[in-house]
Amino acid sequence: MNHPVGLQEYLIVSAALFCLGLFGVISRRNLFVIYMCLELMLNAANLALVALSRFTNNLNGQVMVLFIITVAAAEVAVGLALIVALYRKRQTAHTEDLASLKL
Repeated sequence: MNHPVGLQEYLIVSAALFCLGLFGVISRRNLFVIYMCLELMLNAANLALVALSRFTNNLNGQVMVLFIITVAAAEVAVGLALIVALYRKRQTAHTEDLASLKL
């Protein structure tokens, strides 16, 4: 009774992860939590692309995921630098304090 995992299961997990990340972005005020939820949404999209690529026997989705991972690495550097700058200036990481970084 070995049931292979199909495309539908991958897409359901991907949609659930994306919705969880979207809920976190909408409902939270802490920048670090919002940032982590954005990364969760990005990885959900990666999962969907890889699953679709695998089940259609087309490598375009997997190549796109490599580019997304590269952009995500740059996003990590910039995003964390902004969060650290805000924390150093205001000793908090809430979204309301982002305006304090303006010159």
